[in-house]
Amino acid sequence: MDSALIKAIGLKALLVGVGALLLFWTFNAIKLVVSARGINPLVKKFFDQIAAGRIDGAYRLTTKAYKSHVNRQDFIKFLGSLQLNRYRNLKSGRPRIEDNQIMLTLSLKSEDKKNEMPLDFTFIKINENWQIDRIAKANK
Repeated sequence: MDSALIKAIGLKALLVGVGALLLFWTFNAIKLVVSARGINPLVKKFFDQIAAGRIDGAYRLTTKAYKSHVNRQDFIKFLGSLQLNRYRNLKSGRPRIEDNQIMLTLSLKSEDKKNEMPLDFTFIKINENWQIDRIAKANK
């Protein structure tokens, strides 16, 4: 009789634990989706500006903090070093939230899908608008 009671309590405790974990995961997933709203259009606008040759427009999508340590000339050199014209497809990774920032790794893929270049982006929301706070080549 005691072992049946222990099994029943253990099963209920396990179900409560699984339910709590599922609720926690669901809450965090919804929080991430709601928090990241607006990042995809920003990324699209950033690469559209570069593709159209409007480097200053892309540079304006970055934060003041980014501009304080990466001047316009360095930004142009960085973009040139990426050789973006070799890539046609963009694949987004899973966003990560840390403090008030969202980090996202974007993988640029060549048209033949043989070459891939991952870029790490960090986004910060300033006055209800997302801005790019960091761009760097990701370590493979």
